[in-house]
Amino acid sequence: MFSWSKGEGKKDPELFQNVSEGLKRLYRTKLFPLEDTYHFHDFHSPALEDADFDNKPMVLLVGQYSTGKTTFIRHLMEQDFPGMRIGPEPTTDSFIAVMHGEQEGVIPGNALVVDPKKPFRKLNAFGNAFLNRFMCAQLNNPVLESISIIDTPGILSGEKQRISRGYDFAAVLEWFAERVDRIILLFDAHKLDISDEFSEVIKALKNHEDKMRVVLNKADQISTQQLMRVYGALMWSLGKIINTPEVVRVYIGSFWAQPLLIADNRKLFEAEEQDLFHDIQSLPRNATLRKLNDLIKRARLAKVHAYIISALKKEMPSVFGKDSKKKELINSLGAIYEKIQKEHNISPGDFPNLKKMQELLAVQDFTKFPAIKPKLLESVEDMLGSDIAKLMTLVRKEEAAMPIQSVKGGAFEGTMNGPFGHGYGEGAGEGIDELEWIVARDKPSYDEIFYTLSPINGKISGATAKKEMVKSKLPNTVLGKVWILADVDKDGYLDDEEFALANHLIKVKLEGHELPAKLPTHLVPPSKRQEQN
Repeated sequence: MFSWSKGEGKKDPELFQNVSEGLKRLYRTKLFPLEDTYHFHDFHSPALEDADFDNKPMVLLVGQYSTGKTTFIRHLMEQDFPGMRIGPEPTTDSFIAVMHGEQEGVIPGNALVVDPKKPFRKLNAFGNAFLNRFMCAQLNNPVLESISIIDTPGILSGEKQRISRGYDFAAVLEWFAERVDRIILLFDAHKLDISDEFSEVIKALKNHEDKMRVVLNKADQISTQQLMRVYGALMWSLGKIINTPEVVRVYIGSFWAQPLLIADNRKLFEAEEQDLFHDIQSLPRNATLRKLNDLIKRARLAKVHAYIISALKKEMPSVFGKDSKKKELINSLGAIYEKIQKEHNISPGDFPNLKKMQELLAVQDFTKFPAIKPKLLESVEDMLGSDIAKLMTLVRKEEAAMPIQSVKGGAFEGTMNGPFGHGYGEGAGEGIDELEWIVARDKPSYDEIFYTLSPINGKISGATAKKEMVKSKLPNTVLGKVWILADVDKDGYLDDEEFALANHLIKVKLEGHELPAKLPTHLVPPSKRQEQN
């Protein structure tokens, strides 16, 4: 059992079995009372439940129809899932939570939101129009033992998007975005257009850029030249919509198990897929930290919300003119924001969207708003200033005590080991499966240079080797590493084999590959292998 040391003003130390329990208790005892008092749940986000802290990391897939969202999930799991439909038209018309279960099957939305073990109970607020379009597909798949995946309806374009879905689509996505660990936006390289509805969705996810990744899918359908233009157009479009100086990470590839139509960029696609897989595989390892981070973000917003509500209450008249004063306060909400910023030294980025807040305030009864309650705010301040810092140390202890967590199974297994792992047989790994020393192929040409350097007793000094090696124009830091790797017997000199090895490593680097931290066995010169054994 981990414990927090006794803090100032506390009679007893807080005792927790684990970080998840600590987060639950902090939320219930310190943050929830503030949220409940100032009607936070009516404005921003429903109250959190135990399942929100206990659930596995979730990945949310968002994109226009026919961008390959469902195919992407099938590619990751290498297995069909219940309710799956794939086609060029809008086929996925529901939100499908793909989760692990011993028995394969589908749980309808209305049954799903009453299950206390699932983190979806608060979705009942979106009504039957949404719940009829929500389901959980359960299956026994190794990928789902570590993560859950949320498939979403294809975002419509043109005339289709004018037909109402019957529920607030952007609000549902925002609800999921707040609770998931990764948001993947999929684009089709073959038809890159961002509809009005998709633009609105991306803006609704604006507060979660840290979770957002972009996939430019079906990139094997266009030539390299077209791909460069599509990539540039995508970055330009995203920059306009997200409106931040930071660039969202974009992964380029063809995320399904079919042959590449245009295979020119195979190496690029493999490297991009590997990077994306590593990003997804890191989610279980960082899940606790993400929940901690989200709780901090929520607490900061709850504090600001309390200041706003209490400021509005303070301005309300006690008897006459309540309606006109309410309209006046809503219209001057921007000025109230500025006043709170200065008074409490709060960053403008912590405030909720002004327009959305004004819309929500229009249906509220200001006379029922509570005045400022310092004790509630002090409790949250104590949580942010003291408790969270102590909980952070618990996170590190738990991480150190637990085995390395990673997503396994499905497509993640295909590139982990063997000759089809990324970079296998390339760069410093070239020749790994061959009996002959790979450096021997070019050794005659390296020998010609070596013997022009006037070796003494079959060896050249470091100073002599340097004069030749700097001709590569590589930085001294790189050449220094080459020297360390090539001087296998560590005598400060290079013989003909070691000199050939140094030139081979320089060639590896000039071809754009990284140097190994330690010389691989297959690169050790034949005459030195006995010494190493």
